[in-house]
Amino acid sequence: MLKNLLIIGSGGFIGSIARYLVSHLNLTVTFHSIPVGTLLVNVTGSFLIGILTGIAEKSMIPGPEWRLFLMVGLCGGFTTFSTFTGENLMLMHNGQLLTVLLYTGLSIFLGFLAVYLGYVTTNLL
Repeated sequence: MLKNLLIIGSGGFIGSIARYLVSHLNLTVTFHSIPVGTLLVNVTGSFLIGILTGIAEKSMIPGPEWRLFLMVGLCGGFTTFSTFTGENLMLMHNGQLLTVLLYTGLSIFLGFLAVYLGYVTTNLL
């Protein structure tokens, strides 16, 4: 268990630093006020987790430890959005389209609600 945590943590360390560096594009690149760096992180992380999932389904490469490092650690540290989209891919792959729609809708709605409530809470303090 400790070994797995260290593997995940190592990947997360690298992914978090990569996210920080890429998201600096938010300061320099503008496109209709969209945070381009964050968008790039989310799309790139989703693409990467899609590639890793596809490879993992077809072979034993990468092995379980590399999957933890790359998928949970690196992609998870880079962007949790990649985990979200990867989970939706697996649900779609299993024919659970209604669950994909529900999960996506709830994630977006509840995410916005939570960020709003968190923000409003700070105004009450």
